[in-house]
Amino acid sequence: MRILHTSDWHLGRAFHRVNMLGAQAGFIDHLLATARERAVDAVVVAGDVYDRAVPPLAAVELFDEALHRLAGLGVPTVMISGNHDSARRLGVGARLIGRAGIHLRTDPAGCGTPVVLGDAFGEVAFYGLPYLEPALVKDEFQVERAGHEAVLAAAMDRVRADLATRPAGTRSVVLAHAFVTGGRASDSERDITVGGVAAVPAGVFDGVDYVALGHLHGCQTLTPRVRYSGSPLAYSFSEADQRKSMWLIDLAADGTIGAERLDCPVPRPLARLRGTLEDLLADPALTPHEQSWTEATLTDPVRPTDPMARLTERFPHALALVFDPDRPPEDPDVSYARRLAGRTDQEIAEDFVAHVRGAGPDARERAVLRDAFDAVRADATLRETGR
Repeated sequence: MRILHTSDWHLGRAFHRVNMLGAQAGFIDHLLATARERAVDAVVVAGDVYDRAVPPLAAVELFDEALHRLAGLGVPTVMISGNHDSARRLGVGARLIGRAGIHLRTDPAGCGTPVVLGDAFGEVAFYGLPYLEPALVKDEFQVERAGHEAVLAAAMDRVRADLATRPAGTRSVVLAHAFVTGGRASDSERDITVGGVAAVPAGVFDGVDYVALGHLHGCQTLTPRVRYSGSPLAYSFSEADQRKSMWLIDLAADGTIGAERLDCPVPRPLARLRGTLEDLLADPALTPHEQSWTEATLTDPVRPTDPMARLTERFPHALALVFDPDRPPEDPDVSYARRLAGRTDQEIAEDFVAHVRGAGPDARERAVLRDAFDAVRADATLRETGR
């Protein structure tokens, strides 16, 4: 059976201030074309279909269109809810939608009830484990400690128990949305440590033929049978070096796995630049990044004037600016209280300006600070005297 494994669509999410809906629609086009051209037997989506529990209308419309197109293609699809999704909202109409071959698995109680598909070699049982928030599902799984490993282990016990009742030779696929030990995280993933330690060992999933994971945005292989597809699009500059892709999995009659990594369309490359503003504006080696979405880390000792405006003259798609000035380190043994001792409010404020900007205030700015402190002191005097 040929399976296309994807996850973490995050429909409705923006990249900094850039609306990504067009790029997300382009990915859906690519997904459908790949399923058709590569003769895919099933599509699996391992959670985080949406970016938030109440997605914008345009994202819901895109998801609705994707469901109709997948159903029209006749390719069975299994989806689970992730930690960004509202499981209840995503699961509305699941039984009705299932008649069209789109199987939404959002209810933790259904972990041990698979979607059963067949090929020339027999049946394949797809078990959907939606994101399991330990504090919310500990009673359902009757675990003593509300931790991620405990609830996932209990869910997998149900999977293995059901699989044991099926005919010999039945192959198995598990969809799960979790942080599995050994995975590499990105800045764009929402923390899931609420309810216990986040990471769970890959051994939790022992006993099945393939585990299609979601949550981490980088495509990665934990074992030949346990893989993250990653997000199809980059959602943070920490993903600048990631190759966005899907897994094409061939599940043989004996349960062995063949895996091919398929690239996803890149709407615009990402670049992370570092240096002084003048160097970034003049360096010819940066010419290939002029049309990239750019994050620039400026190392100027003194913060330049209008840095973003100047940067966008060369890099019109610059989106993020970080300041990390190259300055001598401060003495860590000098306490904050000692640094302030004997200094006036005016001097402290001027030092703060110098610390943030790299250069102290000029005469006009010192006068503004002086007037502000005088006004505050005058107001305090009026309140104390009752005038």
